[in-house]
Amino acid sequence: MKVALVGMGPGNPALLTGEAREAIGKAELLIGSKRLLEPFLDTGTLCREAVAPAKILGILQEGPAERAAVLLSGDTGFYSGTKGLLPLLREAGMETEILCGISSLQFFCARLGLPWEEVHSASAHGRDCDPVGLVSRFGTVFFLTGPQGEQSPQGICAALAEAGRGEARAWVGSRLSYPDEKIVSGTAGELADGVFPPLSVLLIQESPVHHTPFGIPDGAFLRGEVPMTKEEVRSAVLGKLRPAPGDTLWDVGAGTGSVAVGMALLSPEGRVYAVERKEEACDLIRQNARRFGAGNLTVIQGTAPAALADLPAPQAVFVGGSGGNLEAILEAALAKNPKVRVVIAAVTLETLTQAAAAFSRLPFGEVETVQLTVARAQKAGRYHLLAGQNPVFLLSGEGSP
Repeated sequence: MKVALVGMGPGNPALLTGEAREAIGKAELLIGSKRLLEPFLDTGTLCREAVAPAKILGILQEGPAERAAVLLSGDTGFYSGTKGLLPLLREAGMETEILCGISSLQFFCARLGLPWEEVHSASAHGRDCDPVGLVSRFGTVFFLTGPQGEQSPQGICAALAEAGRGEARAWVGSRLSYPDEKIVSGTAGELADGVFPPLSVLLIQESPVHHTPFGIPDGAFLRGEVPMTKEEVRSAVLGKLRPAPGDTLWDVGAGTGSVAVGMALLSPEGRVYAVERKEEACDLIRQNARRFGAGNLTVIQGTAPAALADLPAPQAVFVGGSGGNLEAILEAALAKNPKVRVVIAAVTLETLTQAAAAFSRLPFGEVETVQLTVARAQKAGRYHLLAGQNPVFLLSGEGSP
């Protein structure tokens, strides 16, 4: 059987490529969503409604057709069902052809007169998405949206407004390419009160927040009386953690959240959990997360290890404060992910001893211990003197099951 995976564009058949038209015309069987099949129901070609890859494969294996076309929304390479379906078809030994279409990103940007090469794209449709972090980092962001709640255009705009980005320019495109197409513009704050059809997309245009996670000055954070990991140590900690863009990360004993914010900026598509027992510190973490556009940072108020029980498995963990429960915290992290990477900051000799002993007793490999000593120049009359800060030990290791 020959199967064409056809990118249908926004939905109007007038936007099909010549290749797509030819493939549909030759097909004895068309499979797709009700919306995409509708223009072909009266052509005499057998049409079967299906969206899930497994169901599509089942229909293809049932039928006697020699040629089939699977109709896919937008472009076959842009948040498309092609990704899940193609491996199944190839594994089943079917001959496949992929025919691209016009994506909703391309179409919408053309309608708005914007070059889409400068737009970052994201999907909030059935996926975890951090709109505040994405807009803060990239400025101009296109969202495939969901029908309701936080995934909807109004939900995303509401999240931006709550995070202080309510003045960002926003456009919502609904039922693009159809006769009842509608485009609404305004600020994110204004569109947060709107109601939009399920078939909608959103484009946000804002100046990005140019914060690098390394070298953020200590004075940029709100601190109060809460302890904070200082700039030079913080940069070393982030380097030792080695977070990837989509990682789940824990900051245990987060203080003001300075390390957690750095984690969030380094892992914009991941999730960061800042665990802190003091209410004052939790409030500061939330304020600092908002200050730096770290919308993917969640504050957990509680005492570790109990507060870690319901958190998702982390790829990396920073322990800035343990409240005397250091080994139990490491055990909790290993239970979630036996290969977790852990970095511990020790200011006192007692914590250093406990950390070294815990790494020795527990299944960790590649254990390293580094001492950092920082001195900053302070002006004294016509001269500058170096004032030493407290030395810090950083112990790091990776679980080795």
